[in-house]
Amino acid sequence: MIVGTRRNRMNHRVIHALNALVIVGTGAVLLLPNFSVGQTPATATKAAASAPVQAAKPAAPATAAAKPAAIPRTPDGKPDLTGYWTNATYTPLERAANVTKQFFTEQEFETNTRNAAVRDEQQTTPGTTGDVHYDFTQFGLDKSQNTFAHDLRTAMITDPPDGRVPAQTPEAQKRSRDRAAAYKVPGAAYDSVQTISISSRCVIYNPPPGPPMLPQGYNGNYQIIQSPNYVMILFEQIGDIRIIPLDGRSAPPPTVRPWMGFSRGHWDGDTLVVETTNFSDRPEGRPRQLSGISDNFKLIERFKRIDDKTINYEFTVNDPETFVKPWIVNMPFTKINGPIFEPACHEGNYGMLDTMKGAREQDKKK
Repeated sequence: MIVGTRRNRMNHRVIHALNALVIVGTGAVLLLPNFSVGQTPATATKAAASAPVQAAKPAAPATAAAKPAAIPRTPDGKPDLTGYWTNATYTPLERAANVTKQFFTEQEFETNTRNAAVRDEQQTTPGTTGDVHYDFTQFGLDKSQNTFAHDLRTAMITDPPDGRVPAQTPEAQKRSRDRAAAYKVPGAAYDSVQTISISSRCVIYNPPPGPPMLPQGYNGNYQIIQSPNYVMILFEQIGDIRIIPLDGRSAPPPTVRPWMGFSRGHWDGDTLVVETTNFSDRPEGRPRQLSGISDNFKLIERFKRIDDKTINYEFTVNDPETFVKPWIVNMPFTKINGPIFEPACHEGNYGMLDTMKGAREQDKKK
């Protein structure tokens, strides 16, 4: 949600979105996201860490006499996923080594959240590389300043029961090392354009916001637009757009491997099931936990609208060539007010010349 240079980069971001929305054959209409250029986030203060946390409270459980709340539906009767959502959470992907239970108590959750908010609010050390980055509190990027899920689970991984990513096979570990070596460009991070990371160059965030759709450090917001034949998911982070056809088409040949793979969706009752294949073999552009996935890997995601404010999101990693056992992640997506911000993430491209000049000046001081 960094807004300081957003206005100068609006045209480039709109062109990026138009290029991504290439839809073939069915006549479906998808609306482009309505970025709000004039918005500015509220300036946060150091009191934010001591203020009441803003976790989205879960809906009250249905009693035997009460009927389940009706979920929003589209004109064709499908659960409506359209809207603005966040998967921001203080729940870790993996359970901490010193935690042995599946759920925290409300008091433990409140304490852990408040401690994490204090850590988020801590400022960087002047004169360091980290200090050149964003002041999260000033720009309203701390999770505690925004909506995040009220989730008592001690890990997002629900299977295996220990809440940990299973071990990779020896073959997968070698595959990961070989891929890293194949794409390694000699030199330091800022010796050349080629050695600068793709996330610094704003090509795609690393780790990417999907698939799978794991929480980000900040800008963990999404816009979903749904039609009978397509679902579009816009990620706030770098403005990446994911188009999911629902018309039963097959994936392209395995030699075609874009950054986010190819996703195909279908409805299983009230659950949207999305299968993604053809992941890129580059080590960047995917979560580190999936660094060794095989070329045949298929990610299965499930989106289920629970109530007016919640989508239950689950994905399954089942790749016997990579992991000794399957694993499942489950997390809520919480409804937020839109529109989401256009991220100002093109300093890496527009400022490339200045970046290289700065690195050369640093070299002279060594």
